[in-house]
Amino acid sequence: MSVDLRSWLAHVESFGELRHVRGAHWDTELGAIAELSYRVPEPKALLFEAIEGYPAGRVLTGSTGSPRRLGHTLNLGDDLDDAALVAALRGKPSRWAATARDYPTETVRDTPLLANVVDGKDVDLLSLPVPRWHAHDGGRYIGTGCIVITRDPETGVLNGGCYRMEVVDDGRTVTINAVPGKHGAQHTQRWFDRGERAPVTVSFGHHPVLLVTGGTEVPYGISELEYTGAILGRRLPVLIGEHTGLPIPAGSEVAVEGWLSADHTRDEGPFGEWTGYYSGNRRPSPALEITRMYHRDDPILLGAPPGKPPHDYSYMRTIMKSAMIEDALVGAGVPGIRAAWAHEAGGGRLFVAVSVETRYVGHSKQVGHLTAQLPAAAYMNRFVVVVDDDIEVSNMEDVVWAMSTRCDPARDIDVIAGTWGSRLDPLLPEGAPPYNSRAVIDATRPYERRATFPRVSTGDPAYLESVLAKWSSVLS
Repeated sequence: MSVDLRSWLAHVESFGELRHVRGAHWDTELGAIAELSYRVPEPKALLFEAIEGYPAGRVLTGSTGSPRRLGHTLNLGDDLDDAALVAALRGKPSRWAATARDYPTETVRDTPLLANVVDGKDVDLLSLPVPRWHAHDGGRYIGTGCIVITRDPETGVLNGGCYRMEVVDDGRTVTINAVPGKHGAQHTQRWFDRGERAPVTVSFGHHPVLLVTGGTEVPYGISELEYTGAILGRRLPVLIGEHTGLPIPAGSEVAVEGWLSADHTRDEGPFGEWTGYYSGNRRPSPALEITRMYHRDDPILLGAPPGKPPHDYSYMRTIMKSAMIEDALVGAGVPGIRAAWAHEAGGGRLFVAVSVETRYVGHSKQVGHLTAQLPAAAYMNRFVVVVDDDIEVSNMEDVVWAMSTRCDPARDIDVIAGTWGSRLDPLLPEGAPPYNSRAVIDATRPYERRATFPRVSTGDPAYLESVLAKWSSVLS
């Protein structure tokens, strides 16, 4: 399996899930086309070409927005539907984490990324068709599907995170808006605390597996580049940045290296975020001093613009977070876990449902409170709903029905205050510390009433299946 974007595109096109779009404008039109595409049944990946005003340079959106594309990206198979993808992912995140160190990166010296090497003084990121994705964005964002690589100055552990990045200074530099608490932000702050600048490399176009690993919570201390190797079953080829000594994915289309300094900031934002709202006012953000830029001929930017769900990566995040949460609960030794689902309507973070076969008094509450604070789920979670194992957690109607009929609000809803929120939270007042609260909702039958709780008035599943087979001409 090749670890570059062009091979990925050729394969996705071979099974009919790529559309070519020619002549769109970089200023909001490209973003609007992408937004509309997420709302249609079975959305395709879009490769924007001949972008107005740009004879070269392309932009890809929707890379992980279907089970077939995400299954191929994760090396799980090319012909999966939703149910098969979820089944194939069961147990995988914990296995990838456990084996990641068996896949150290492989350093290479020859890569198409070296076709064009531009020194810092001559860097112009706006020579590429960087979109302004939303009408009220503060500028043009090259970093939406990017991977930002940092190193912990104390342990040497690498991190790869996906953070929003706005082009500033007429194309000479970019801001890096890493949420406090994220591993990349922690690395950067540790360099600053030592009175030093932080080395950084960034790829702006690459195999979408790096969007997946950079955009989900890989356990702390595990390099996303090695985790990627575990997913692919092979070491990830990297180029070593001459100035920073940090790796750059060798299959990258466009990359930069440089330095972040505590006193080097530029105004950034607002930006239409995954919550479905523009986040904040224009404010100072760390700005990268770019010392070198690399790019292929006619390079492809990997776009992953967020917005009101569904958006570019909401499907991917829902699938990945659901698998990670389920894995973490099982790994914690909690019995009776049946499934977890981080609903797309909540951006894959805000609303999580977990089904459990309750086995003892307090079991469902234990599951809810653990879920609310798991590393895989804690960031900006707002609701955790625990349901019985007869409820399909991915079906919001099922979950709401359970909440409406099995939850007594006075008894079954716990609110936890002072938890890990975000500056992206539309409820957070300007300038306030980014705490949030979350509700743990027990929507299971009361344990002591399981034997006497009213029977659900629906047919036996096996009987309904037999009736469907008999009367399919009427019901199809």
